[in-house]
Amino acid sequence: MDLTYLYAAAIIGVGVLLALVTRVVVGWLKVRAAETDTLLDDILIVAIGTPVQVAIVVIATYCAISQFGFLPAEWKWLLDSRYITVFYIILATCILSSFVHTMMTTYGQRLLSSWDDRLVKLLNGISKYLLWFIALILILSIFEVNVTPFLAGAGIAGMAVALAAQDILSNFLGGAIITLDKPFKVGDRIQIDQYYGDVISIGPRSTRLKTLDYQIVVFPNNKIITNIIINYTEPDQKIRIAIPVSVAYGSDLKKVKRVLLNITHTITTSQTAGVLLQDPAPKVFFLEFQDHSLMFILYVWARKYNLSDEVKDAINIQIAEQFAAEGIEIPFPHIDIQIKGASGVACGSY
Repeated sequence: MDLTYLYAAAIIGVGVLLALVTRVVVGWLKVRAAETDTLLDDILIVAIGTPVQVAIVVIATYCAISQFGFLPAEWKWLLDSRYITVFYIILATCILSSFVHTMMTTYGQRLLSSWDDRLVKLLNGISKYLLWFIALILILSIFEVNVTPFLAGAGIAGMAVALAAQDILSNFLGGAIITLDKPFKVGDRIQIDQYYGDVISIGPRSTRLKTLDYQIVVFPNNKIITNIIINYTEPDQKIRIAIPVSVAYGSDLKKVKRVLLNITHTITTSQTAGVLLQDPAPKVFFLEFQDHSLMFILYVWARKYNLSDEVKDAINIQIAEQFAAEGIEIPFPHIDIQIKGASGVACGSY
């Protein structure tokens, strides 16, 4: 029996054995890495574990074939050093692709947790195709293939895709700015343009707002980052409410202010307690003399931004009742008409 084949088989067997030992070592390292606080070591071990085992077997097989030269003549091209270089490029690309994929999946979903999972998948796909495209260019250059047309074609295709998808890309960029800058978050009540409501989702392309009429308004992210946003939830949820109050000429101004402040105190201590805040304290100001009335403004602070209608309702009801009880007149527009006739002047007020 020719010992050449026996020696070659022995070398290949040693390579397989080393691969199995490596597999056990990698499994042990995964267990140790799982005990650490960081996930980087776990990702690195997953990326290099299988490719290293494959590399050991392939290198052992190559050594056996090249050392003992029993390969048929028509297969001698496999021993060309260029193919070994190609193998190393493919191996390195596999490791990098696995590492980037796991990094994007792990940390990408954490950093972009408020985004659609499709964005992470999209970035994963782009990174994978880019790595393998670079590997293809390197392999072609090893075999002295002119890669200039490939690079030129890739550049033109990239420009065409970028021009066609500029709105999509600008929306993705806007979503990234919203995620990093955080002018609002899901659940916040905001106002964009004339739309007022609660944020229900922040996606990679658009942000959705549910108005108080339960209508869904979809904003492209690139429009949001160039617009003025009012966030009623930040820095806290309380909101100041202005309530205009008109009284008739001749009213006791100090009495009007006292009654209005007593109304806020009554509401604060009544069954609706918690709707109004005493700190900041309510304030009343006499603003101006109008044509038919004296204008006051009552400033109160509601506990939460979504209670403005409840606060206005409670205060206006109390104003109507207390003004009637205190004899404070609430004016209404009226017109004086004078008619001149032969018998004199007839007057009427409406």
